[in-house]
Amino acid sequence: MEAAEVASWMFAAEVPIPADVNNILIPGEQAVAAYKTFRDSAIFTTHRLIVRDSQGIRGKKVEAYSLPYSAINMWSSENAGTLDFTAEIALWTRAGYIKIKLGRGVDVRRLDQLIAHVVLNK
Repeated sequence: MEAAEVASWMFAAEVPIPADVNNILIPGEQAVAAYKTFRDSAIFTTHRLIVRDSQGIRGKKVEAYSLPYSAINMWSSENAGTLDFTAEIALWTRAGYIKIKLGRGVDVRRLDQLIAHVVLNK
């Protein structure tokens, strides 16, 4: 099933949750997991996925994308194969189709369970 992509991200590795993410969380929201992206990080919280993208030469300007789990209609996960070294998560959302490529060190099944937990328990 093909759809026009709204966004495409690469999660390279799981990392500690950045301390400054607490500045944008609402009361009762907690960060659960974080992943290194090309220029910054992606944080899964109890309510949404936040992808931060540092911009500019020094990375002082930061654009943050916030995807509430309630916007996810469907998702798929694909593990890495013998010749294809990257796993993928695809999200079909109210905003459109989002593809997340996963580096070798990222556990696709952990992410699949995390998404299932937050989407299905709401």
